[in-house]
Amino acid sequence: MTPEAVDNPEALPRPDVRPAEPFVVPLPVRERLDNGLTVLRYDMPGQYIHSVRLAIPIALHQEPLAKEGVATIMARTLDEGTARHTALEFARLLERRGVALGAGVGESGLSLDIDVAKRHLDYALDLLRQALVEPAFPSDQVERHISTRLAEIEQERSIAGHRAAAEFWSTYFDPASRASRPVGGRAETVAAVTREDVLAFHARHVAPDEATLVIAGDFTGIDVIASISRALGGWTAQPAYQAPPARPTPDVAPDRARIVVVDRPESVQTEVLVGAPGPDRQVEGGWAPYPLLGFMLGGGPTARLDALLREDKGYTYGVRASFRPRRREGVFLTSGSVRADATVDAVRLLLGVLDGAREGFTDEEVAHGVRYLTLTAPGRYATADAVADEAAALAYDGLTTGFTGQTLRDLTGMDADRVSAAYRRFVDGRWTVVLVGDAAGFIDGVRDLGRGDVTVVPA
Repeated sequence: MTPEAVDNPEALPRPDVRPAEPFVVPLPVRERLDNGLTVLRYDMPGQYIHSVRLAIPIALHQEPLAKEGVATIMARTLDEGTARHTALEFARLLERRGVALGAGVGESGLSLDIDVAKRHLDYALDLLRQALVEPAFPSDQVERHISTRLAEIEQERSIAGHRAAAEFWSTYFDPASRASRPVGGRAETVAAVTREDVLAFHARHVAPDEATLVIAGDFTGIDVIASISRALGGWTAQPAYQAPPARPTPDVAPDRARIVVVDRPESVQTEVLVGAPGPDRQVEGGWAPYPLLGFMLGGGPTARLDALLREDKGYTYGVRASFRPRRREGVFLTSGSVRADATVDAVRLLLGVLDGAREGFTDEEVAHGVRYLTLTAPGRYATADAVADEAAALAYDGLTTGFTGQTLRDLTGMDADRVSAAYRRFVDGRWTVVLVGDAAGFIDGVRDLGRGDVTVVPA
C-alpha cells in the first residue's frame, strides 16, 4: 500500500465483487451391499473426522400398546455391552480411540451415529457392528435405562416446552393414533418393559434390508466400501424379522381446533404452542415454499411474528414457526414463551398474524427469505456431520441430498403468489393451541377470544 493510499483511502481501487456462484449440495455415490444395506458415500476432501449415520426404518405403531417405549430402551442399550464385551469394556473401547457413538429412535425409525477420526474408521465400524448385530442387553443395563427414562418423563413434565409438546400431540392427533403418544413411551408402558421385550423387538425390527448407511468425510487413500463390507456385509436379518409395514397416515383428532391450558400456578411466563396441518416432503408442487414460509413468519427478528411480539410489543424473547414434515403428512408449528401478564394479548396477536398470512405475502418478504435460505446454505452444509445428518434424515423417505439441492434451486424461482397459495393450501385458520402457565391470570381473557373450546388440565 502506498503512502498516498494510507492518507487517502478513496485512492484505493475498488475490487470487483461478483455474485456468489450457486451452491451445490454434496451428492452421494450410492451402492448396495449383497445383504441389502444401501450405502451413500459423500467424499468431502479435508474432512478428516468421518461421520457415519445408519437409518433403519421402524414403524412405532409396531410396538405393543402396553410396552410403548421399548424401541427407545432397545436403542439406548445397544452399546451397553455386546457378546464379546461388558458394558464397561465397550465404553473403554470407544474412548480408547475417540469414537463417539449414539443411538436413538424417532418417528421415522432407529438411528445410529458414529463420528471418528479417519485413521480409526475400521475400528469404529467394527464397534458399530458389535452394537448393532450382537448386543447383549444386560438385565441391569436395561433396568437402568428404564429408570432413566422414567426420570426423564417426570422431568419433562416440569419443563414448559416439553409439557406443551406432549399436550399438543395428544390434542392434535386422534387418541387411537400412535402419533398422539410420546415416542419414548409413557410411564406405565415404559415401566412394563423387560429385557425379553427388548431382545424380541431387536430381533423383529433391526435388519439391513431397508436400512441406509451414510458416510461422509475425506476418503483419500482408503476404500470405504471395503471397510463397510468387512464390518457390516455379514449382517443379516434374524428369523423373527418383520419388514416394516406401509406407514399409515396418522388420524387427526376431530376436535383438534381448540385451546388446552396446562395450569402451572405462579408461572411468570406462558409457553405457547400453536399448530395446524402441514405437508410431508413429497407434497405436490414441491417442498420449497414451506421452509420459506417458516422463515418469513417465525425465522428471526425480521419475521412477522418477532417483528410484532418481540420488537414492537416486548412480550417475548422470540417466537419460531416451521413446517415439520413427517413420514406421512406434517404439521405447521409456532412456539415461544411470553410474559404471563401479556398472555391474552400475545395469543390474540399471534393468531391474528397467522390468520392474516392467508391473505398473502409481499415480493419483498419472499425475496429476503430466499436470499437468507440460499446464501446461508453453504454454511449449513459445510461439514461432514451436517451433510450426513441431512442425508440420514432424508433416507427414511427414500430421498438423498439431491432433494435438498432441488429445494434450493426451486427457491430461487419463488414468487409471492406461489408461496401464498402454499400457505392457504394447508392453513385453514383452525388452530390447535396449547398454553402452559398460570391459568388464573389469563383463562377468562383466553375464553373471550372466541377461538373455540377452552379446556384446563393440571400440570
